[in-house]
Amino acid sequence: MDGAETTGEDTARAESGRSGPAGPDLPAPRDAPVNDPSPHAGWRRLMMDTRPLRHLPFRRLWSSTALTAMGSQLTAVAVPKQVYDITGSSAWVGYASFAGLIPLVLFALWGGAIADTVDRRKLLLVSNAGIAVTSLLFWVQAATGAESVLLLMVLLASQQAFFGINQTTRSASIARLVSLEELPAANALMSTVSSVGMVFGPLLAGALIPVIGLPELYLIDAVGLCVALWAVWRLPALPPLTRTGTEPRTTAGTKTGTKPGTAKTAGAKTGAGAAAPRVAGWREVAAGFRYIVASRVLLLSFIADIVAMVFGMPRALFPQLAATTYAPWGEGLALGLLFAAIPIGAVAGGLFSGIFSRARNHGVMVIASVVAWGIAVAGSGLSSSLWWAAAFLMAGGVADMISMVFRGAILQSVATDEMRGRMQGVFTVVVAGGPRVADLVHGMAGAALGTRTAVTAGGLLVVVTMLVLAVAMPALRRYRA
Repeated sequence: MDGAETTGEDTARAESGRSGPAGPDLPAPRDAPVNDPSPHAGWRRLMMDTRPLRHLPFRRLWSSTALTAMGSQLTAVAVPKQVYDITGSSAWVGYASFAGLIPLVLFALWGGAIADTVDRRKLLLVSNAGIAVTSLLFWVQAATGAESVLLLMVLLASQQAFFGINQTTRSASIARLVSLEELPAANALMSTVSSVGMVFGPLLAGALIPVIGLPELYLIDAVGLCVALWAVWRLPALPPLTRTGTEPRTTAGTKTGTKPGTAKTAGAKTGAGAAAPRVAGWREVAAGFRYIVASRVLLLSFIADIVAMVFGMPRALFPQLAATTYAPWGEGLALGLLFAAIPIGAVAGGLFSGIFSRARNHGVMVIASVVAWGIAVAGSGLSSSLWWAAAFLMAGGVADMISMVFRGAILQSVATDEMRGRMQGVFTVVVAGGPRVADLVHGMAGAALGTRTAVTAGGLLVVVTMLVLAVAMPALRRYRA
């Protein structure tokens, strides 16, 4: 670790102590407006806000995410392909996917509790190493021709357990590396690289399998994870902060009765207020759920995502839509375009996140983006043209990106540091589990109502439900960073 390296939190504290403008020998405050007379200055503000990348620790965390985003998608394609090659059954592909869901949910929740009690950098190192080892084992079994579905399911379950811990810890660390004002931009940067991987990873996998073979996809992922592990190793220590209460933060973004930037790391001499050692058990996980219920803003942010995904994620109907409604355009083209449209929109939203990432009324942004998502999904259901349907889904991807950015910012700013790991655990479960529940709901609705009707009705249900929640429970729409 570099001796002069500081976290974004340290920098923010130092800057908050300045009593006046920077003198001739001092750098300007980080968030001071830049006087850029060039005619392109206005356009640059519309592009992705890259201010968080000026913090070296965050840049390292972001680069490790970028390195693994593409590789993880290679494995995400290779596993179901290998299962299908062995069994010739799509049902077994579904069973394998479900085998990965259960450990993801359990270890995301438990991992969040662990992340609140240990140095998060160390936990990232352990979980990153675990994912890399399982990728190497995937390569070994494929290269040796094991052809065991049970072995694949065990490896997938193990990797998803490590991923649940890693993703939760990674997200909980962001607020320690950047300032509060930069949280939306930081979330946009992290979400964009993940979306890029979702778009181009499967395309790259499809192009590489005929050339180098399926086993090498696992090896490429493992190599990328090892490189990312070095970036995580270079992060500063992120030990727990002292306990100053477990109440959620106020709508101003700071915890009640505590000045921003006054928390100290666990183990420092803080007198009676020093943090007592905590055990990351399921009692701590339950305390996290009680914490969410106690905070209307946090609870509503989670409900907003559940509403958007369960009612409005129609991906289970894409194969049937491609084979029937959009068959004149070619089933393969239609299927690929429908699945790629939402991630493409998310990438576009990230690239132009400067348009919205500086907004302070985070609650209104969540409500508006969820409503926009519902309208876009309904529009795709009403479209008899493949291109219009894809365009609506791309617009939905932009709205989903905005929703994720501000829901993440609300979580990271409202929750105290000692609760962020558990909050991110629940966030990971909702993000991962919501679409899978949606697959079941839309599959049944499509069989009963027809595909386009089910898609349209789901989108409209998102709009109505979100507007009713916004009116009936005003805490979310009143929240400002």
